Amino acid sequence: MKKLATVLVAAGLVFSASACTAPNQLSTAETCERVQVVLSNQANKVGKTGLVRLANQIRPIEAVASDDLKPALGSYIDYADEASKETPDQDKLAGMQAKNQEANTALSTFCK
Repeated sequence: MKKLATVLVAAGLVFSASACTAPNQLSTAETCERVQVVLSNQANKVGKTGLVRLANQIRPIEAVASDDLKPALGSYIDYADEASKETPDQDKLAGMQAKNQEANTALSTFCK
């Protein structure tokens, strides 16, 4: 009986530990709420440091974001990473402008 109880407790711990590490996907509304909090932060809008903060705050959201907004968040992160470099590639940034415009459109569409 003692061995059975030990096995059951161990199995329960393994199961609960795996449940803690599995990320849950957010709904579109939940993703919007989190992104709007990050985008409304004025510190994220000032210079290269703000871009680094913006990207670092969006990364964990993107990992669990809804399928509708995941590409838009990836575009924001890519742009912020490139623009915050010591010497950003201006041609690459210009190419990213279209993706950023699509990201803005997606956020406007899904986050009302």
